[in-house]
Amino acid sequence: MTSNQRLPTSLTPLDAALGAVLKDLAPVGPIELPLADALACISAEMSPLIASPSRDIAIADGWALRSSDLVGASSYSPVPLMNSPAWVEAGQVMPENCDCVVADDSVDASGPLVQALAEAIPGQGVRRAGGDIAAGSIIEAGRCVGPLDLLVARAAGLATLSVRRPLLRIVNVPAVSGDTVGLISESARAIGAKVILDHAASRDAPAVARALDIDGCDLIVVIGGTGVGRSDASVRALAQRGTLVAHGIALQPGRTAAMGRIGKIPVIALPGAPDQALAAWWALVLPLLDHLSGRKPRPTLSLPLSRKVASEVGIAEIALLQRGARLWTPLAVGDLPLEIVARADAWRLIPGGSEGFAAGSPVDAYMLRQ
Repeated sequence: MTSNQRLPTSLTPLDAALGAVLKDLAPVGPIELPLADALACISAEMSPLIASPSRDIAIADGWALRSSDLVGASSYSPVPLMNSPAWVEAGQVMPENCDCVVADDSVDASGPLVQALAEAIPGQGVRRAGGDIAAGSIIEAGRCVGPLDLLVARAAGLATLSVRRPLLRIVNVPAVSGDTVGLISESARAIGAKVILDHAASRDAPAVARALDIDGCDLIVVIGGTGVGRSDASVRALAQRGTLVAHGIALQPGRTAAMGRIGKIPVIALPGAPDQALAAWWALVLPLLDHLSGRKPRPTLSLPLSRKVASEVGIAEIALLQRGARLWTPLAVGDLPLEIVARADAWRLIPGGSEGFAAGSPVDAYMLRQ
């Protein structure tokens, strides 16, 4: 926002604006996706998994034997084996009546009589049936699907996963500068949303309204044109096409953001400047996408503050934090220079009714990187 740009004449509290848009909004329905496409999506309810492995398997190369036949065996006191043992390799199904796998040098098969040279315990070198996945276990709904979840799914023999993947349509209003569109679209894809990008032909209200004449999506994000300058037409276009819930959110940065609906589809209009759009993305868009995808609460990390964080009462503010030795170090509050954003490890929303946090007080923050 430039120094001479005016703000909306009144600011809607962040919680009130979010509550109005979230009202009667239901999570999207689950869909089946191939495992590779399900990565980063939010898992939906699934049927219980079958046991894996379905039978006992070897987890090491060696001789498959019965542990009871090896009692007392050692290199000084070999135990003759009545039957020649079977050689198995890792991943092979265990032979009938065998309950352990011993190393190659634990059996002497060089003479006319095969002898065991070491004892073993039941289950040694063996993965029991259901040892990887117990019958009836599930992939928990509401979690972000990661590589380990895909590993479990493959082990259970699944080809698809049931997930909730909101369809986010981004409308880019021609901007003066910056790559805010890339920032928002990449951030959305990183959390599992499907993104479709549209462009308004120009910055005037009729062109933006035509770009908003869309359906078949779960959430619309308009980028740019949210100020009150003569060329800022996104809010007027939203009011023409649907219902404007709020223009001017008590959020710093991001005060010129707007929220509304077109039919039942929520619409968030983000400022074009990257820092303001990023703050509004965290505070406004993420809660909507989490709700639409049925995501469980995002994990946070709690650490004490190295120094006081002050905040303006009545305005929700974004604080950027850097992780130190068991402490959060505040980097910025209410102002997000991109160089500071690049150095930050986490962010925290300071509620509008708070004056901030005292030095040493524990603060829960959302990690920006693992």
